[in-house]
Amino acid sequence: MAGYKVEICGVNTAELPLLKAKEKEELLKKIKQGDANAREQFIKGNLRLVLSIVQRFNQSNENIDDLFQIGCIGMIKAIDNFDLSQNVQFSTYAVPMILGEIKRYLRDNNSIRVSRSMRDTAYKAIYTKEKLTKLRQKEPTINEIASEIGVPKEDIVLALEAVQTPVSLYEPVYNDGGDTLYVLDQVSDKKDCEENWVSRISLKEAVEKLSPREKRIITMRFFECKTQMETAAEIGISQAQVSRLEKMALKSMRNFLG
Repeated sequence: MAGYKVEICGVNTAELPLLKAKEKEELLKKIKQGDANAREQFIKGNLRLVLSIVQRFNQSNENIDDLFQIGCIGMIKAIDNFDLSQNVQFSTYAVPMILGEIKRYLRDNNSIRVSRSMRDTAYKAIYTKEKLTKLRQKEPTINEIASEIGVPKEDIVLALEAVQTPVSLYEPVYNDGGDTLYVLDQVSDKKDCEENWVSRISLKEAVEKLSPREKRIITMRFFECKTQMETAAEIGISQAQVSRLEKMALKSMRNFLG
């Protein structure tokens, strides 16, 4: 993607308004009452949020105007589905929806060919996941999704992995306020040199300090080279839970190793 332009889709990004928390709250209440002007003002006031998310994809070859428009669609969907009673910030709710909309666009326009049947399975799983999450107020496991749509969990894992958008090795996956953990940090080194034996012993001790579930997740992810989706399917929890437990385990290990 080329360097950032001041104008995107006819919008001067340098002059985008920035709403205060109180203004957002008041506008959202008016939107829920059907105020069209409040809706337009709220959308304009959150275009900076869309822009900040689009910047995460600046290594892709997609046109920035297209990504910005797709991100705006995600933001509008977030506005339409946002529930004021949940007592969460709009940005907390909107960011995953904007990201999801952009990733779906990139996935659908991916040059890597995925069979129609596998793509259909993935879309059914994604739709079912969103439906069950909204219905039960918690993210379903792979087993629950498989049971709902009548497809083996292994097929669902493969389908979801197939339609995932490839990411850069330097994509940040975790930051606890200190050093950032990148995808590259999670790629295992197949070389088995004698000089690494001290590090391996220390790592083994760090793993032993984890809880049984955390130890199992770390073992499956980094020693058995399984994806988060595969790990979630085998353990019987959601991918989001695997991700959260993995981050906690890695943080504990980093603290142990000093």
